[in-house]
Amino acid sequence: MADSLDALEAVIRERRAGDPDSSYVARLTARGRAKIAQKLGEEAVETVIAAIEDDKAGMVSEAADLVFHLAILLADAGLSLDDVRAELARRQGVSGIDEKASRHAD
Repeated sequence: MADSLDALEAVIRERRAGDPDSSYVARLTARGRAKIAQKLGEEAVETVIAAIEDDKAGMVSEAADLVFHLAILLADAGLSLDDVRAELARRQGVSGIDEKASRHAD
């Protein structure tokens, strides 16, 4: 059974090639990856502001917008939330400090 994130990705995949006049996903996709990334950044900032203001309802709403725009950006890059899940699984049981240090070991 698909969860809500899987369902979201399916809708995004379906709508990416749709009519930009009737689909926000299609409109944003048509504007290009830089615009998608910009929108993701805006949603991240709005999430941070809600957190600083201790606005729990706002945090949930903005986090949903953040995940939505992240899913659009991932789809644009040919990636999915499964790729993110796999990376999180790879990191499971590894200290965050150690994981970050390993990225700079090269």
